[in-house]
This record gives sequence, C-alpha cells and structure tokens, in this order.
Amino acid sequence: MNHTNRTDHIRITSHPEPGGKARFPIHWGAASARERGPVIGTVSRPGDRNAIGSHGGSYALYRALAVSSGALDPIRRPDLTNTHPAVNIGPFAQWSEPERIVSLDPWGHVAADAFKAEIAEGVDIRPTIAITKARLDLQEMQSALAAGRLKADGEIVHRNGSIAVSKIAIDPVWYLPGIAQRFGCAETLLRRTLFEQTAGMFPELVTRPDMDVFLPPIGGTTIYLFGDPAKLSDPATKITCRVHDECNGSDVFGSDICTCRPYLIHGIEECARGAQSGGLGIIVYNRKEGRALGEVTKFLVYNARKRQEGGDVASAYFERTECVAGVQDARFQQLMPDALHWLGLRRIDRFVSMSDMKYDALVGQGIDVVERVALPDELVPADAHVEIAAKKAAGYFSPEPQPANAGDTAGRSLDKY
Repeated sequence: MNHTNRTDHIRITSHPEPGGKARFPIHWGAASARERGPVIGTVSRPGDRNAIGSHGGSYALYRALAVSSGALDPIRRPDLTNTHPAVNIGPFAQWSEPERIVSLDPWGHVAADAFKAEIAEGVDIRPTIAITKARLDLQEMQSALAAGRLKADGEIVHRNGSIAVSKIAIDPVWYLPGIAQRFGCAETLLRRTLFEQTAGMFPELVTRPDMDVFLPPIGGTTIYLFGDPAKLSDPATKITCRVHDECNGSDVFGSDICTCRPYLIHGIEECARGAQSGGLGIIVYNRKEGRALGEVTKFLVYNARKRQEGGDVASAYFERTECVAGVQDARFQQLMPDALHWLGLRRIDRFVSMSDMKYDALVGQGIDVVERVALPDELVPADAHVEIAAKKAAGYFSPEPQPANAGDTAGRSLDKY
C-alpha cells in the first residue's frame, strides 16, 4: 500500500465546503438518474460528498480496519467493469412518485452506467444496488420434489431441487425528509435523535441541513425473484410474495424455538410454484435480527421466557421482550414497502405472511393484498407453538377464528409497532 496517500491533517466535514453550493446536488424523486444526481458517500474526496455517512453501511468499519492495517489504499476506487446488472429492473412510475420510496436509491443499480463521465474524471460514485443470478440449493426443496409438491421443469425448478433466481442486494439510502414524513415526525427531531442515539457518530445530521441523504450503518435487503423479471412490467402478472425479517438462528442453523425458517422455506416453495404457473415469486429478506433489537437481546429474552415463573407461556411472550428491550418490536414496517415499490408492484396476489404489521404497512401504502397465506400447522416446530399462539392472539392472520378470550392469553397487540 502507498502510505503517501495518508496525511496527518484531519479534514472536518461537518460544515459546508467553501462556496456553499454542492457540486452534485440530489433531487430526490426525479424522473431519471441524471436528473436525480449520484449518491456519493465516499470519503476519498470530501468535496464531492453529498450524503451523510459512507458507502457499505456497517461494513465501512471493516474497511477502516483494512486501511488502518495497511491492507487497503484509502483513495482506491473500485473497478466496476462488467459489474452491470444481470437482469434489467425498471424504471417504474413509483421511482418518481413523491414520497413513495424513501429508504433506498431507486437508481442505485445503474449508477456506474448513468455517471460514466463523472467516474472517468475520478469521482468516486458507487452502486448501492447489485443484481445477479444464482440457484438456491435447499434440502427442503428436494423433499418437496420427492413429495410431489413441486415439479421439476428444468428452468425454474431443476431435477436436483435447485431453484433458479435473480438476486438483488440493496444497501439502505435514507432520504431524511421522506423518512420523517413516513414516521410522522419533524425532520429536525429525526436528525437530532439519530445524532444522539448514535452517540454523535454523524455530526452532519445536525450541522448539514443541506444534505438530505443519509447512508445509515445498518444491514440492507436482499430480494430473490423467481421467474422472468421482465414480467414485473405486466400488471396482469400474478405475484406471490413473502417479506421475511432476518432470524439467523432459525434461517441458517434451524433453531426450533421460532417459526422463521419454516415460514421462509414455505415462502420459497410457494414462490417457486407461483413462477411455474406463469407468475412471479418474490422473497424480500430484511436484515432486522431479533425484531431489529439484535441477537444478544433476543437470546436474553429466550432465557427470561424459559426461566420465568410458570415457564414459557403465550401470555408473557411479548412482555418478556419489552422487559429486556423496552419495546416489543423495533422493526417498524413503515419502510418495508419501499423494496416492493421499487419493483413496481401495485398488487400482491398471494402474500405469504400472517403478520398484521406487514399487511397494514403494505395496504396503507397503496399495495393491494388479494390473499394471505398462513403457515401450515404441521410446519410449526414443537418449541415454537408458544410464539405462534401469542402472535395469532395479538393480531396475526389466521384462517381459523381465534377463541373469544385469545386476547387475554397473549398480551398487548402489536398493531402500533
């Protein structure tokens, strides 16, 4: 590494550059990438920056370690040759509808192409969305084939059980005025709270009102598309969709204390069938571990639930989380529909979810839900019946009516969360 790229001088970016006017202004909601302008959160040339934070979200800290150890040149720019999307997505009308998308950059996947000239001049512009193709190889899909629930077609579902998908990775890009409006608070309060709750990590939140865009240090979203993405532009296409919030213990390691992996696998199977029927299947996977409270908090709650007097019961399911974390759920699904708006969706024909919060967020933002698909009882792990009973009583969708006293057994409703 060339250590001459480092200087002892620290450049403070918490005040506007001399001259006042940003070199690359952002016009959120514009009808094209050029009109909107690039999102620049890189630190190599501070004068070019027009966003608070930096690219890579939480991974920016690993980049800092790589620079500190001498493994990475701090001013190196990525070579984006041949990184263009494997399939075309959009543009859709929602990309330029006011306040429709506020938590991601709808033009993030075309940045390298839309701003070729600027990149050639040395401006460090990076994609915030990447699109590739792959196959999912899951043991449960092999079992579905063996049981006859899925049929191999050689295009979507292969004879070995692997499923062809288009994969879309999305880094969060927050348009702060839109985020504040979505949560019904003043932008100044949102900025101040973000500043204070990150212990002052991003002073520009309160010192740079000229910067409307924030690259938060949080996990992003992955979308898995089953079927031909070109069908997104046809409003007659039947859409099967599951929106899934991360649960590493269950999704990856198969922990039996919750229903997360069974519901994710059920959603994948439904999406594959939907694509085989001529429609599209969509899995939206959000990095919101432990109801966005984190895995440490989640495991503390597990302990509290199992050790409480009377054992693990539905009536105390949500209360134990609130006792530890101060809130029952921090996922706040208000931002969740943005990924589906980005796909141009106005309707979901089969929504593979029992969550009232997700359903209300979608319908509240103009996405019609035709049918809700519950998790079959036979897929609920033995140790997860407490969870599913508590959620049904608290408002989760169920095809069967709940007992009249169900609300008394599961604690407070999650509607406001």
